[in-house]
Amino acid sequence: MTSITVEQARERLVQCIRELAYLYSENEDFTLASGRKSQHFFDMKPVMMDPECAHLLGVLIHHQIEAIGRVDAVGGLELGAVPLTGITIAKAGKGSPLKGFIVRKEPKGRGGRKTGNPPGIEGSSLAKGDRIVLLEDVTTTGGSALKAAQRLIEMGCDVASCITILDRQEGGSEAFQEAGIILSPLTLKSEIAS
Repeated sequence: MTSITVEQARERLVQCIRELAYLYSENEDFTLASGRKSQHFFDMKPVMMDPECAHLLGVLIHHQIEAIGRVDAVGGLELGAVPLTGITIAKAGKGSPLKGFIVRKEPKGRGGRKTGNPPGIEGSSLAKGDRIVLLEDVTTTGGSALKAAQRLIEMGCDVASCITILDRQEGGSEAFQEAGIILSPLTLKSEIAS
């Protein structure tokens, strides 16, 4: 793919989300992961699994990471963060020290085995003092990602930011701010559902 500016990538991602991920229902509300009801629904799996969109996400996520500074690992809660983590570490390039991890919603009893991570945190080994960026596909209230952040903080990691594909603008940003973590959305609901 030819080189693309951050602004071009962002504009194209907004179009792709409208085309591949956004549903609107005037008659029947969708039930969101947060339990809330909404006429607007975003399924980011088709976006994350699309080759063009994966490239755009990689460009935009790495732009955010560069602004943060030192980042040792990226990852987040299953299932949404799994493809985003793969995209991000692949886009980091050969020789990059950037590690990836997954936080399970329900920890399995066996722990990280060779990694030394506690139960429910899998992938690369995380260490006390690692600077972490959480990844999320859609942020509504921020509740799920903040639970994952708390588990990482309890391990001694520094959760610097959460990069989300879409902020639904329903309290997530405020919840992250209250927790002392920056929410960095790549797009906003108001840009998609106009």
